[in-house]
Amino acid sequence: MISGRVLALAAALGAGAAQAQSPETLGWLRKMYDASQKLSYSGTFVYQQGARSETSRITRYGAGDIERLEVLDGVPRECVRTRDKVRCYLPNSKVVKVENCAADHNFPALLPEKVGELARHYDISLGETRRIANFDCQAILLKPKDNLRYGYRLYADASSGMLLKAMTVDAGGDTIEQFSFTQISIGNVTRDMVRPRHDAASWRIDNAEASPGRLAGWSLSAELPGFRKVMELKRRLGESRQTGQMVYSDGLAAVSVFIEPLGAARRDAVRTGLASVGAIHIYTREVANHVVTVVGEAPAASVQRIANAVEYHRPQ
Repeated sequence: MISGRVLALAAALGAGAAQAQSPETLGWLRKMYDASQKLSYSGTFVYQQGARSETSRITRYGAGDIERLEVLDGVPRECVRTRDKVRCYLPNSKVVKVENCAADHNFPALLPEKVGELARHYDISLGETRRIANFDCQAILLKPKDNLRYGYRLYADASSGMLLKAMTVDAGGDTIEQFSFTQISIGNVTRDMVRPRHDAASWRIDNAEASPGRLAGWSLSAELPGFRKVMELKRRLGESRQTGQMVYSDGLAAVSVFIEPLGAARRDAVRTGLASVGAIHIYTREVANHVVTVVGEAPAASVQRIANAVEYHRPQ
């Protein structure tokens, strides 16, 4: 789920990328991106990560660029995304979490606008055809050119280009996580179908208050090859914790660097080192009396390299 933007392929393709990838493979990526931005659809998909799975229902009203996502397993929650806001409704606790839209790429709108730039970091080829959710699909394979990022197997409806299945694979080709539609209907979505189900007028509003902002003094001593900084934010966590965020991306994978002042009350609670949740790795360390937490859907070595490169120099 990402906000609508205009595709600009000519600006994205460098000479090397154009020589490395066939027009057919890049054409499929463009078709998938356009479908995720323009189509209206409603369907159910399953997220799988090891033995864990979660089922969600998603509805997108393309004319208004609005999406509603309902998680159907476990604790009830519903998220409605418009062009500039995401509102998540938690009926059990009567809370609405509000945040400005970020530039992340989520299933089924996984691809970036400048699809041609992916050829700098991935070898892109066509795979097999497969039937998914009663649609004939074409597989598009993205194999990383180094060990700094995962690979992807994407399955798109041969007719519309709609992404119906996405698999994240490690260096050995094993699946780390996957999203797959079990049922989807393209078209015939009205504005009423993406309205929140809950009357939340009396619920508590929890606003993350994320906004663009320069994090003076903070940088990386060496950036990870292929990853560039795409965003700097300042946000509030909890009641008063002010946190900075820098986002780095290679166009598909994204890694966030969170920077939070280390107060005396939190020092004993901070656990430094590496943690993992499926394809997501988290690395925490202390820098200049701050907690630096790096979170990304990238191999552990990549997340750790970015974390170890974070440094602070007092602004002059």
